Amino acid sequence: MNIPRSSFPRIVIIGGGFAGISLAKKLKNKNAQVVLLDKHNYHTFQPLLYQVATGGLEAGSIAYPIRKVVQDYENFYFRLANVKGIDTENKKVLADIGDLYYDYLVIATGSKTNYFGNKEIESFSMAMKTIPQSLNIRSLILENFEQALLTNDINERNALMNFVIVGGGPTGVELAGALAEMKKAILPKDYPDLDIRNMGIHVIQGSARLLDAMSVKSSQKAEDFLHGLGVSIWKNVHVTNYDGRTVTTSSDLTFETATVIWAAGVKGALINGLKSESFIERADRIKVNEFNQVLGYDNIFAIGDIAVMASEKNPQGHPMMAQPAMQQGNLLAENLIRKLQNKAMKPFVYNDKGSMATIGRNKAVVDLPRWHFHGVFAWLVWMFVHLFSLIGFKNKAVVLMNWIYNYIKFDREGRLIIRPYKKKNIQSFTSDEI
Repeated sequence: MNIPRSSFPRIVIIGGGFAGISLAKKLKNKNAQVVLLDKHNYHTFQPLLYQVATGGLEAGSIAYPIRKVVQDYENFYFRLANVKGIDTENKKVLADIGDLYYDYLVIATGSKTNYFGNKEIESFSMAMKTIPQSLNIRSLILENFEQALLTNDINERNALMNFVIVGGGPTGVELAGALAEMKKAILPKDYPDLDIRNMGIHVIQGSARLLDAMSVKSSQKAEDFLHGLGVSIWKNVHVTNYDGRTVTTSSDLTFETATVIWAAGVKGALINGLKSESFIERADRIKVNEFNQVLGYDNIFAIGDIAVMASEKNPQGHPMMAQPAMQQGNLLAENLIRKLQNKAMKPFVYNDKGSMATIGRNKAVVDLPRWHFHGVFAWLVWMFVHLFSLIGFKNKAVVLMNWIYNYIKFDREGRLIIRPYKKKNIQSFTSDEI
């Protein structure tokens, strides 16, 4: 990888997400050589991916170049690489661009969509974990309406205008609200020769309530907001299959649709090479102790979504969200420096700052440790927190200006088919690809 030798110990970080970037920032100009590896050359602000998918924001406004983050850091190197595995015996990272020795390794690879082993659902549904996936969803949504204009078959047209979101967590709820606002204010003007009232938006949730990780009050308010926007919500229902045309469920419900967006779960983006006893196979997550050390290794750490720090309070580990990832990254940087100085490391204690979700214009729910609120104020709080959390002044300014414009004009300028998305042509709705 053309990383020069150094008298300093080498810390290799795999992954430039919230955890990896937080760790990298805290290791700035310390007595260590730091190498950050990622398969993208940018950091993605994942909480706003749904706005890219629905045309509210352009991709560049929620992405930030990793090299720009670390350009002023001494003894710091970034490499664009797809890591294939780890050779723990020889202390090497194995990547498509070559191998790299490490003294300390930090795995911060995050998570990916979990289809729970259903290959057909994985093949035909849409995931929304990356910017390219969000752009694919945006293209498919718009292409469906363009195709709906061309068909005389009413069932085909309705299926092209029918959207099924599997999963009622923050991603599913926020995406459903954004689609509902498109249906209300944007699509009727763009497609006056279509009856947009026939557009269906369905959220299928396997548990008894939406946002089941939040308070009951916030869950109910989110459901009320979505109902008010015309979204259909199906609870205690599990999707069993999707063949590209028909969604089947654990009940007698079926849906004819050209678009299924899968937001029903995530699992760790695991890397090969660790002992089997070091990870939880069901969730593809790595077991760590209170110092984020991978169980069975002294010099390998894992932070963020990939890590499971089980405790009496959190038997399944911490929630797979940005806050635990950033807090673990910050503390691990301090602990690595302490370890290099032969000092005792500090155990990680998660500071739960709350959770939130927006359902649309003037509608959001916020759970703080001692306070729950919803409505316009919650929506303003949600916007402030997300705006403040973006990396880079330009991104903050662009997102703010887009939000102001969208609010005043009730419009979304990003509804562009920049990169057409071609769906697989199995049981498709027309003789041509959608």
